[in-house]
Amino acid sequence: MVSQDKPYGAPTAVATPRAKAGWSGSRRREAMEGYVYIAPWLIGFLVFVLGPLVASLYYSFTYYSLLSTPQWIGVQNYATALFNDRLFWTSVQKTLLFALTTVPLGVIGSFFAALLLNRRIVGKTVWRIFFFLPSLTPEVAAALLWLWILQPDVGIINSTIRQLFGIRGPDWLASPQWALPALVLVTLWTSIGSIRMLIFLAGLQGVPQELYDAAEVDGANWWQKIMNVTLPMISPTILLNLILGIIGSLQVFGLAFVTTGGGPAYATFFYGLYLYQTTFKGFDLGYGSALAWFLFAAVLVLTLVQIAFSERWVHYAGETKQ
Repeated sequence: MVSQDKPYGAPTAVATPRAKAGWSGSRRREAMEGYVYIAPWLIGFLVFVLGPLVASLYYSFTYYSLLSTPQWIGVQNYATALFNDRLFWTSVQKTLLFALTTVPLGVIGSFFAALLLNRRIVGKTVWRIFFFLPSLTPEVAAALLWLWILQPDVGIINSTIRQLFGIRGPDWLASPQWALPALVLVTLWTSIGSIRMLIFLAGLQGVPQELYDAAEVDGANWWQKIMNVTLPMISPTILLNLILGIIGSLQVFGLAFVTTGGGPAYATFFYGLYLYQTTFKGFDLGYGSALAWFLFAAVLVLTLVQIAFSERWVHYAGETKQ
């Protein structure tokens, strides 16, 4: 009686064409189902993100006043902004000044707030809520609140100055000298305890306690632990917060739009305000598109520069420096 078992070492049976067709048909159906599931997102991305992005790039090379047909003018919009537009450079200057003030102060403030809330203190959860609450305030609501706080006659700050020192406080938002510092103050109030603080807090909780113990055995004090243990260990977190902070500061718009409108005397005339006024008040969509691409290029270049220089000071866990 002959055994029907396959002999040892016999070649494996090759799938028939019908089996191959069945397998590929199943995979094809799975692929089609996947495309159907992501279709709403793809359509939204094409219609609301990629489409307007490509259109704005085209319009940036045209003269387009919304009510007229776009006329191709090449790089004239970009040349006008760089060489013939005083307001362009004014808005760039005010935005850079705002960024150079709020980003370092905000990152340092968020770090020390996270450092404080990472300690074992009574009511730590309640303190965390208090620190985080200002960031939950909508930007317009925060702007209106601070309009009242900074009001020169009946505002809380000037009333306190008058009672304590017997002098009249500054006009704040109505003063060319004080308007920008006032907006910096409001920005720090809403951003120090924001998601940036939570990112720092998560980074601090990832630092091994053994490193602090070893530093303490070596005689390190509190500040030396911060400089030699904490900061190197959370350097990726610092890089992330720096990138997010710079991007946010360059796009500042709503706060100045509600409180000062860019004034007084262009003291708070940020780039976002100029972009808005050019595009939606002046209806110069071609020039406004060019301004938008200048902003995109600035954000991209600054982000790439930070990433390039981060190799010198950012240390990742498990990474060995050559």
